[in-house]
Amino acid sequence: MHENDTLKLLRECDAGVKMGVSSINEVISSVKSEQMRTQLADCRNQHETLLSDIKQRLDASCDKGKEPAPAAKGMSWIKTNVKMALDDSDKTIADLITDGCNMGVKSLYRYMNQYKAADSDSKGIANRLIKLEDDLAIQMRQYL
Repeated sequence: MHENDTLKLLRECDAGVKMGVSSINEVISSVKSEQMRTQLADCRNQHETLLSDIKQRLDASCDKGKEPAPAAKGMSWIKTNVKMALDDSDKTIADLITDGCNMGVKSLYRYMNQYKAADSDSKGIANRLIKLEDDLAIQMRQYL
Protein backbone atom coordinates (compact mmCIF):
# COMPACT_ATOMS: atom_id res chain seq x y z
CA MET A 1 0.00 0.00 0.00
CA HIS A 2 2.77 2.44 0.94
CA GLU A 3 4.59 2.08 -2.39
CA ASN A 4 1.34 2.19 -4.36
CA ASP A 5 0.24 5.45 -2.68
CA THR A 6 3.70 6.90 -3.20
CA LEU A 7 3.60 6.22 -6.95
CA LYS A 8 0.05 7.49 -7.27
CA LEU A 9 0.91 10.75 -5.51
CA LEU A 10 4.05 11.20 -7.60
CA ARG A 11 2.04 10.61 -10.80
CA GLU A 12 -0.47 13.28 -9.79
CA CYS A 13 2.36 15.69 -8.99
CA ASP A 14 3.89 14.87 -12.37
CA ALA A 15 0.65 15.69 -14.17
CA GLY A 16 0.16 18.84 -12.09
CA VAL A 17 3.63 20.21 -12.78
CA LYS A 18 3.23 19.54 -16.50
CA MET A 19 -0.12 21.34 -16.47
CA GLY A 20 1.43 24.31 -14.67
CA VAL A 21 4.32 24.59 -17.14
CA SER A 22 1.91 24.29 -20.06
CA SER A 23 -0.36 27.01 -18.65
CA ILE A 24 2.51 29.42 -18.11
CA ASN A 25 3.88 28.74 -21.59
CA GLU A 26 0.46 29.43 -23.07
CA VAL A 27 0.25 33.00 -21.71
CA ILE A 28 3.79 34.23 -21.10
CA SER A 29 4.30 35.65 -24.59
CA SER A 30 1.25 37.91 -24.11
CA VAL A 31 2.43 39.39 -20.81
CA LYS A 32 3.13 43.10 -21.04
CA SER A 33 4.72 43.68 -17.63
CA GLU A 34 8.39 42.73 -17.54
CA GLN A 35 8.10 42.00 -13.80
CA MET A 36 5.15 39.67 -14.33
CA ARG A 37 6.93 37.91 -17.20
CA THR A 38 9.97 37.38 -14.96
CA GLN A 39 7.80 36.02 -12.13
CA LEU A 40 6.09 33.58 -14.48
CA ALA A 41 9.40 32.48 -16.03
CA ASP A 42 10.95 31.97 -12.57
CA CYS A 43 7.97 29.88 -11.46
CA ARG A 44 8.12 27.85 -14.67
CA ASN A 45 11.82 27.16 -14.03
CA GLN A 46 11.04 26.03 -10.48
CA HIS A 47 8.30 23.75 -11.86
CA GLU A 48 10.78 22.26 -14.33
CA THR A 49 13.29 21.61 -11.54
CA LEU A 50 10.56 19.90 -9.53
CA LEU A 51 9.57 17.91 -12.61
CA SER A 52 13.13 16.64 -12.86
CA ASP A 53 12.99 15.47 -9.21
CA ILE A 54 9.66 13.74 -9.83
CA LYS A 55 10.96 12.06 -12.99
CA GLN A 56 14.00 10.75 -11.11
CA ARG A 57 11.81 9.15 -8.47
CA LEU A 58 9.42 7.70 -11.03
CA ASP A 59 12.29 6.36 -13.15
CA ALA A 60 13.69 4.61 -10.07
CA SER A 61 10.37 2.74 -9.86
CA CYS A 62 10.26 2.10 -13.64
CA ASP A 63 7.19 4.31 -13.87
CA LYS A 64 6.54 6.64 -16.80
CA GLY A 65 4.54 9.19 -14.83
CA LYS A 66 1.29 10.77 -15.88
CA GLU A 67 0.23 13.33 -18.44
CA PRO A 68 -2.44 15.88 -17.56
CA ALA A 69 -5.95 14.70 -18.39
CA PRO A 70 -6.80 15.61 -22.00
CA ALA A 71 -10.16 17.03 -20.92
CA ALA A 72 -8.51 19.28 -18.33
CA LYS A 73 -5.92 20.48 -20.83
CA GLY A 74 -8.59 21.08 -23.45
CA MET A 75 -10.84 23.03 -21.11
CA SER A 76 -7.88 25.09 -19.92
CA TRP A 77 -6.88 25.87 -23.50
CA ILE A 78 -10.43 26.91 -24.45
CA LYS A 79 -10.87 29.09 -21.35
CA THR A 80 -7.49 30.75 -21.87
CA ASN A 81 -8.01 31.43 -25.55
CA VAL A 82 -11.57 32.75 -25.16
CA LYS A 83 -10.62 35.06 -22.30
CA MET A 84 -7.47 36.24 -24.06
CA ALA A 85 -9.42 36.93 -27.29
CA LEU A 86 -11.79 39.17 -25.34
CA ASP A 87 -9.10 40.89 -23.25
CA ASP A 88 -5.41 40.10 -23.51
CA SER A 89 -4.39 42.30 -20.58
CA ASP A 90 -2.07 41.31 -17.75
CA LYS A 91 -5.14 41.41 -15.52
CA THR A 92 -6.74 38.60 -17.54
CA ILE A 93 -3.51 36.59 -17.48
CA ALA A 94 -3.20 37.06 -13.71
CA ASP A 95 -6.80 35.91 -13.30
CA LEU A 96 -6.22 32.79 -15.42
CA ILE A 97 -2.97 31.91 -13.62
CA THR A 98 -4.57 32.47 -10.20
CA ASP A 99 -7.50 30.21 -11.08
CA GLY A 100 -5.08 27.52 -12.30
CA CYS A 101 -2.98 27.75 -9.16
CA ASN A 102 -6.04 27.49 -6.93
CA MET A 103 -7.35 24.46 -8.82
CA GLY A 104 -3.91 22.84 -8.63
CA VAL A 105 -3.60 23.38 -4.88
CA LYS A 106 -7.11 22.03 -4.30
CA SER A 107 -6.32 18.91 -6.35
CA LEU A 108 -3.00 18.34 -4.61
CA TYR A 109 -4.59 18.49 -1.17
CA ARG A 110 -7.24 16.03 -2.35
CA TYR A 111 -4.52 13.63 -3.56
CA MET A 112 -2.49 14.02 -0.38
CA ASN A 113 -5.59 13.06 1.61
CA GLN A 114 -6.38 10.20 -0.75
CA TYR A 115 -2.85 8.75 -0.73
CA LYS A 116 -2.09 9.04 2.99
CA ALA A 117 0.30 6.08 2.94
CA ALA A 118 2.66 7.82 0.48
CA ASP A 119 6.22 8.18 1.73
CA SER A 120 7.49 11.42 3.22
CA ASP A 121 9.61 12.26 0.15
CA SER A 122 6.63 12.21 -2.21
CA LYS A 123 4.55 14.18 0.30
CA GLY A 124 7.43 16.66 0.43
CA ILE A 125 7.33 17.02 -3.34
CA ALA A 126 3.57 17.60 -3.22
CA ASN A 127 4.07 20.24 -0.53
CA ARG A 128 6.79 21.94 -2.60
CA LEU A 129 4.39 22.09 -5.54
CA ILE A 130 1.61 23.46 -3.34
CA LYS A 131 3.97 26.17 -2.10
CA LEU A 132 5.00 27.08 -5.66
CA GLU A 133 1.35 27.39 -6.68
CA ASP A 134 0.39 29.38 -3.57
CA ASP A 135 3.34 31.74 -4.00
CA LEU A 136 2.55 32.36 -7.67
CA ALA A 137 -1.12 33.08 -6.89
CA ILE A 138 0.01 35.63 -4.28
CA GLN A 139 2.43 37.24 -6.76
CA MET A 140 -0.37 37.55 -9.34
CA ARG A 141 -2.65 39.52 -6.97
CA GLN A 142 -0.95 42.81 -7.80
CA TYR A 143 -2.01 42.42 -11.44
CA LEU A 144 -5.69 41.59 -10.81
